[in-house]
Amino acid sequence: MKSIIFVGTVGCGKTTLSQAMLGEEIRYQKTQSVLVRGQRILDTPGEFLERLDKRGALMTTSVDADVIVLACSAIEGRNMFPPGYSGGFAKECIGVVTKVDLADEDQIKYAEEILRLAGAQRIFRTSGITGEGVKEFLDYLSEENDV
Repeated sequence: MKSIIFVGTVGCGKTTLSQAMLGEEIRYQKTQSVLVRGQRILDTPGEFLERLDKRGALMTTSVDADVIVLACSAIEGRNMFPPGYSGGFAKECIGVVTKVDLADEDQIKYAEEILRLAGAQRIFRTSGITGEGVKEFLDYLSEENDV
């Protein structure tokens, strides 16, 4: 599997999705610093995206990842990703809409649009709780993809 870095707001589901990807028990755990999960997943605190003075930490940490994964909760309803945000990474950038099990179709489409505008080249719909979309996401990360 390609190494990834999750970038998203506080509570958007980055840790839950990473737990689901690794087959771990799902339990709430506030991410306080960059955590390496399963040797291939960098889980970052949401504050790194939400606070402009912390965004540099995301750029620095992303050097260790093959793929940037922008995570957006389908039920959050706010956008912290500037248009074209992915361009600052100069790496493959994909998106995941999280918490799709709690959202309606309009909410999911809104989250997808946020990710598209941020520059995500491919978008997955996922739920760390139900497992929806997790296998497809993992399959994609295991493929050889040219961007």
